[in-house]
Amino acid sequence: MANSGIQLLGFFLSLTGIVGLIIGTILPQWKMSAYVGDNIITAVAMYQGLWMSCAFQSTGQLQCKIYDSILQLDSSLQATRALMIVGIIVSVAGLGVACTGMKCTTCGGSDKLRKARVAMTGGIILLVGGLCAIVACSWFAHNVIRAFYNPYTPVNTKFEFGAAIFIAWGGSLLDVLGGAMLAASCSQKKQVSKYPSVASSRSGPASGNKEYV
Repeated sequence: MANSGIQLLGFFLSLTGIVGLIIGTILPQWKMSAYVGDNIITAVAMYQGLWMSCAFQSTGQLQCKIYDSILQLDSSLQATRALMIVGIIVSVAGLGVACTGMKCTTCGGSDKLRKARVAMTGGIILLVGGLCAIVACSWFAHNVIRAFYNPYTPVNTKFEFGAAIFIAWGGSLLDVLGGAMLAASCSQKKQVSKYPSVASSRSGPASGNKEYV
């Protein structure tokens, strides 16, 4: 019963993490313009994401432009895109595999040990997907920090972290946590003792002696 509860908790944590990964990947607020320096202009706020860049004006108007060519993007952004997509696909696949091996589902046969191993395999796949997303977010964050503290970067082109990268980070951590719980929920076989119990071994000879006396 305890393993079933752990599996359900891990499943819902992973599902929430995947939803966070998808939302974080779509949103354009991976980095936003940083207001540093003496001349602070707050009329327009610039946002850049994995797929588009947006300008939010003080009047409330939001204008977004999708990146025209993939080849014009820098290699770090392309790698972040690829890792996030791979992380989402792998996590969805792992969630499907784990679902077939959970105790509360009827698919996958009636062999409890086999279902537990399938759930553990799904948890490991979820761990791989979550780690891919963590690497992508951390790599993107490293590039933002390096460009921010670079003295040759113009002040008006410096960026800081946006909300989307924190959503993606949180989703990847939930994905990893849920995958770890699913991987750890594999129930071991009940160990059957190869030797008779002490009570039975004592009662056996006694009954035999009484029979011959």
